[in-house]
Amino acid sequence: MLRLKENTEFDIIGLGEVMLRLSATGKEKISQSETFEKGAAGTELNVASGAAMLGARTALITKLPRNKVGHYIRKAVRYGDVSDDYIVYDESENKRLGIYYYESGAYPRKSAVIYDRAGSSATTLTIDEIPADIYGKAKVFHMSSISLAVGQTLRDTAIEAMKRFKAAGAYISFDVNYRATLWSEEEAKRVITSVLPYVDFLFVSEETSRRMMGRTGTLDEIMAGYVRDYGCKLVATTRREVVSPLRHNFSSRIYYDGKFYTEPAYMGIEVVDRIGSGDAYVAGVLYGIIKRGDMQSAVEIGDALSATKNTTVGDLPASSIDEIESIIAAHKSAGGQDEMTR
Repeated sequence: MLRLKENTEFDIIGLGEVMLRLSATGKEKISQSETFEKGAAGTELNVASGAAMLGARTALITKLPRNKVGHYIRKAVRYGDVSDDYIVYDESENKRLGIYYYESGAYPRKSAVIYDRAGSSATTLTIDEIPADIYGKAKVFHMSSISLAVGQTLRDTAIEAMKRFKAAGAYISFDVNYRATLWSEEEAKRVITSVLPYVDFLFVSEETSRRMMGRTGTLDEIMAGYVRDYGCKLVATTRREVVSPLRHNFSSRIYYDGKFYTEPAYMGIEVVDRIGSGDAYVAGVLYGIIKRGDMQSAVEIGDALSATKNTTVGDLPASSIDEIESIIAAHKSAGGQDEMTR
């Protein structure tokens, strides 16, 4: 079984950009909406917060503008039970927070995201702005390829941080999380392939493996191939079937130490807000690895947290481990279900 570092201050430390999410009201389109609901958003924050809500100790490395909107994001980080000790503040004249706009779809209209994040404060984060004592403080360091896609400075910082956490004994968790609006498949494959030898826990969808990464064979062969070719210790792959924007099916598969772990899919998930559900899966799996030390539990917690995230508004997961355990028990049950928890 995995041997995690003992007596660390944090279970998970993430590095990445946090943005302001502005959502059109209800099912309105962005072009229609006169008001927007605001929230904090960012894949690494979603993971850190989701794991923290379950009971892990987490922190986030990011850079925010020192102004009122940056303070709003700091409050959201704290609300998610994530340590803000390693937030760097931008004092420059050009400081800004990245924004994304979101509209929720209804069949046949798909949900849509528009980014306004070029030149954000987070993209200027340098390795020298990160305290040197942080690298020995985590069992797991997590980041996604988004931190490699949004700018060369942040890319250099993220890769160097990955190397330093690895050298200090942390396991490296990496979500490929490919976004075609941020970079080309060719550039993404080149950069991601270069960092895979440092990665211990790899999260990648089957579609991304086949299209952007160019992997071939069965899904089992693809997953085992990452271990063979790059030395990854664990590979996790999710499968989402979109029946409509409001109805999804979800399952996953983990490959570790020559064995595959899975469970029956969650069918007919009632989707309120799909954004962040992939990050919730990562959070659940990492929590299962760190706190339970069992890959089957990791799959079950990851699946349940992801399925449940679809049913709540906003990017950040909001489920306790007690709620997730009750959902897992209901998912396994063959009998009737209570209408309400009371």
